[in-house]
Amino acid sequence: MNIFNDYLEKIKETILNLSQKGELILPDQLDGITAEIPPSKFNSDISTNVAMVLSKINKKTPADLAQILSEALKENDKLIENISIVKPGFINISFKPIFWTNFISEILKNSQTFGINLKEKKNNYLIEFVSANPTGPLHVGHCRGAILGDVIANVLLFNKHKVTKEYYVNDYGNQILNFTKSVYFRIREIKLNEPFPIDNEDLYPGDYLIDFAKNILVSYKDIDLKNFDKISEKLTILSIEEALKLIKQNLNSLGIVHDNFVSEKKLVINQEVKKVIDHLKKDNFIYKGKIKAPTGENTNDWTEREQLLFRSTDFGDDKDRALQKSDGSWTYFASDVAYHKNKLDRKFDYLINILGADHTGYIKRISSSVEALSKSKDKLICKTSQLVKLIKDKKPFKMSKRKGDYITVNDLIKEVGKDATRFIMLNRSSDVELDFDFDNVIEKSKDNPLYYVQYCYARISSVFRHLEKDLNSKIEISNYKFEYSKDEINILKKISEWPKCIDISSTKLEPHRIPVYLYDLASLFHSYWNLGKDNPEKRFINENKKIDDDKLILLKAISNTIKTGMNILGVSVPDKM
Repeated sequence: MNIFNDYLEKIKETILNLSQKGELILPDQLDGITAEIPPSKFNSDISTNVAMVLSKINKKTPADLAQILSEALKENDKLIENISIVKPGFINISFKPIFWTNFISEILKNSQTFGINLKEKKNNYLIEFVSANPTGPLHVGHCRGAILGDVIANVLLFNKHKVTKEYYVNDYGNQILNFTKSVYFRIREIKLNEPFPIDNEDLYPGDYLIDFAKNILVSYKDIDLKNFDKISEKLTILSIEEALKLIKQNLNSLGIVHDNFVSEKKLVINQEVKKVIDHLKKDNFIYKGKIKAPTGENTNDWTEREQLLFRSTDFGDDKDRALQKSDGSWTYFASDVAYHKNKLDRKFDYLINILGADHTGYIKRISSSVEALSKSKDKLICKTSQLVKLIKDKKPFKMSKRKGDYITVNDLIKEVGKDATRFIMLNRSSDVELDFDFDNVIEKSKDNPLYYVQYCYARISSVFRHLEKDLNSKIEISNYKFEYSKDEINILKKISEWPKCIDISSTKLEPHRIPVYLYDLASLFHSYWNLGKDNPEKRFINENKKIDDDKLILLKAISNTIKTGMNILGVSVPDKM
């Protein structure tokens, strides 16, 4: 039950009736009319801009037209208690208390579907996220994007879309050769007691490679260390297997499981890069040309040469992009174009890429290639995950580590746990930097949003436990005749916003709205709970150690919403704290 969508339909029905009577002129499209959450200062339940949308065509001021429409709306709906008009012509609707009694009855009867938009078209999404080079453990820089991609998938799945979660394994190119050499030197370190060439900047220095080397030696006992080239191919396969095993463990500790892992190397071996190049050539999107030195580059250090280029400037990019290196091998971009052709061939309605802050400049070129391949501007959606700053004692925090020159996902989880990591990483929009403050995360106060939301659920659980009732079971009440107080209606109003929160989170791919919403709902609950300290009538459990049905139902509605939201976030709701 989405009261905003329901009332938008009622508003449209009202103006259609007025139009049929010849009392109102309507445009061909009514898409601009909205029913929204009003600003809190107006103390109303729904706000609509219908008068402003229709004022010009009806040659009336928005305020005058709002007066006419208000009377028609109130006449057609006996649950409306009051309508106020706010300049320049917003119509703010307030409902009678019985509306909220009916509302809570309806959402508890349909608790499994509350929040889901059952009317919208359902799509099939492919979400590619993380896709870190398979050269070592995931670090904090990957963590935020990993959680963002996972929760976007959860929101879409909750809203009944189809979702495939995918990891693109960049197992082709120079970085993989250097990674394999690094493992090779760690094996020599173990077998021959040779020091690892730590001064070689091309190699990966992390101690985790010692574990990789030991694991590889278990299955590759007859390894010939005299000739790297001879063993390179097999050692590369084993090294990437070890790296992916560790990456999957890191992801699993975050509660993340991908459906597919797609290999860049296999795309190259299967000639998919060459095939997509040939495909784009037919549409004249590829040519041989020269690229000028990038802005700020010393032209003396830049050699212009003829190379294979993609016409990304045809799609708004600032320059055309190289597809082949001087040695004839494919660029990373060429492999990525082939990968996106592979995605398109699998017939998803939309492709979603979650990119790190350092890949912002890459968005235009890959979007250009997808537009060229799909003939659609809307097929690919890119979301950027900005940087995370770790803070402890009000200063940047560096954890002890043995993984190289970065802080790993496992380091972070050991410090604060999975729940805090997921919740706090989502607590701000992904396109702005995030301060992850360890002091706040462990604090038991409203300054720690995770604690405040979990404590809300735990408090409700404590009431049901005291009454020896099962919080997870359905409550059977034949007649809902309650009249809720103003404080209780404020909570119900917030619960009524849940479907809208899900709708926006799903359509705009902005899951940070969910923890913000849950914190607001928990805050209203805690404020109401605290009223009972001074006023016995406000207590959930009365002096007879019982609970009134209206309060029991209210608690059930709150707990259902909190639990649903936390499940989407992949965060637990403990019964006790």
